[in-house]
Amino acid sequence: MRKVGLTGSIAVGKTFVCEVLREIGCPVLDADETSREVVAKGTTGLAEIVRHFGVDALLPDGQLDRKKVGAIVFADKSKRALLNSIVHPLVIEAQDAWIREIELHDPNAIAVIDAALMIESGGYTRFDKIVVVWCKPALQLARLITRDKLSDDEAKMRITAQMPQDEKKRYADYLIDTSSGFDDTRRQVEDVVGQLRNTSP
Repeated sequence: MRKVGLTGSIAVGKTFVCEVLREIGCPVLDADETSREVVAKGTTGLAEIVRHFGVDALLPDGQLDRKKVGAIVFADKSKRALLNSIVHPLVIEAQDAWIREIELHDPNAIAVIDAALMIESGGYTRFDKIVVVWCKPALQLARLITRDKLSDDEAKMRITAQMPQDEKKRYADYLIDTSSGFDDTRRQVEDVVGQLRNTSP
């Protein structure tokens, strides 16, 4: 089985790339989804966040207030590192269990884990190959403003809080540039999967 890590900065088109991967038969696990599950109401992950960030991190119904915590950690590097130190080990544990399950059912699968912070967390070393999705910076900014209804300054702050795109690209075995639209991106995804299927682990 091939374990593939898919990453890229915020608003570069990873969601569409993942849709295409699923369409052509690759199981894909979204790390954002996993990170929500490991801090759901009643989990040890959520209890740890409350211990460090206080009950203000919760919504009235006891769920994590993702918007409030997100605003705190985007503005404070040390708090972002603290949150990551709580959530990342739990996410990796869940991902490893998912990989084992996929391998059990299909030993020849190309299993893809989509995680925005894979390189920053050091998690990329667990994979056979790394795919980095990217786009032109001006397009990334425009997509983020539109998608999340942010001001120009808010969007720029979120982008600069992450590792620069050019830095991420240095870790890639394969690059997918989404700047030229859906059809071109789909062609690139199909090409990468073809290469993965034709090379030994």
